[in-house]
Amino acid sequence: MDEEKLIKSANYVRTELPVRIAHRLRDLQALPYVVVTQEGVAQVYELYWSAFEKFRHYPQVTTLEENEAFCEFLEGILDEHAPVIPSLSLGLSLSSPHLPPDSLDAFMRRMLVSRISRRVLAEHHLALSKSLGTNSLSLPEDPHVGIIYTALNLRHSIDKCVALLRGRSHDMEDEIGESMPNRGWPEVIVDGHIDTKFSYIREHLEYIIFELLKNAITATGLNHRSSSSLPPIRATIVAGENDVGVRISDQGGGLSSARIKSPSDLFSFSHIRNATRMDDTRLGALRSASSRGVKATVAEQIRPLRTEQSNVNSNNKDPEREAGIAPHPRIGLGLPMSNIFTTYFGGTLELVSLDGWGTDVYLRLPKLGTNLEGIEL
Repeated sequence: MDEEKLIKSANYVRTELPVRIAHRLRDLQALPYVVVTQEGVAQVYELYWSAFEKFRHYPQVTTLEENEAFCEFLEGILDEHAPVIPSLSLGLSLSSPHLPPDSLDAFMRRMLVSRISRRVLAEHHLALSKSLGTNSLSLPEDPHVGIIYTALNLRHSIDKCVALLRGRSHDMEDEIGESMPNRGWPEVIVDGHIDTKFSYIREHLEYIIFELLKNAITATGLNHRSSSSLPPIRATIVAGENDVGVRISDQGGGLSSARIKSPSDLFSFSHIRNATRMDDTRLGALRSASSRGVKATVAEQIRPLRTEQSNVNSNNKDPEREAGIAPHPRIGLGLPMSNIFTTYFGGTLELVSLDGWGTDVYLRLPKLGTNLEGIEL
């Protein structure tokens, strides 16, 4: 990366982001009045309008010094928009009675895919700016260009997510909120094409894997609460010519529920397909998440866990957790966001429930360079 290419990247981001924001403003303006004035949705509209105006008046970038200022501007916008995901989920959950399920889910998909695309553009430019003058492709362990890792080791990412999840304190609760006995965490066995490497955005991949494994570990613990030991979870890696696949199999009892007709309904934001969207505890958790923001990354989920462990070691209480605003594990965004991340570059995520036994999750991701981003304008 040289100065000329970096300046060109800055101006592309400067002119492209307001175009994408404008399309989403148009989508918001097309919503019924009762929806766009709903709690959460109105906040997102104001954030998008403010960002559009800021980008519209931002001058052309011509020097590295101006690019540094532009990067600070981008980071500020990213931080300002942290509440978008939980605020949209809250607002559309409350608006669910006023929108058909297909229309609601199509709207949320356009909004979230566009949000991912904008963050990819912004964060990629920020990463390129930080790496100016260095050859990140020459790094032996993690060669990358910006946020794209050109030889991402899938086995290492799975092992990393397993280690992070197993490092949590054991505060598992059952369906009625009672604490579960501590029998440790189930083993995760990784097999298949374990040496697979491919080009992908590591943050996206690890978020998906983290959420899928978190669900599998939780379900296994709940389903075997009376057992002396927990059965293992198996993650199988398969490398194809143009894509890679991961199957995660657990013995967590499956996804059968009186409130869910089909496993794919877990991806929906409509209460008609997923009745848990209107639960008071879910709505309360989304309100708390909206106050601090959710960026849909592994790092933001691990940070509170590490803080909690340090507080335990130092005998200090976490004021955020005491106040009830620490990250909530049941805001219902993990699977929908994993599905959005998966399909962004043309991948697929399928849940197969073997009711009474467990769940098989099939994740397929195209190798970057074989698909375009799936964004609708």
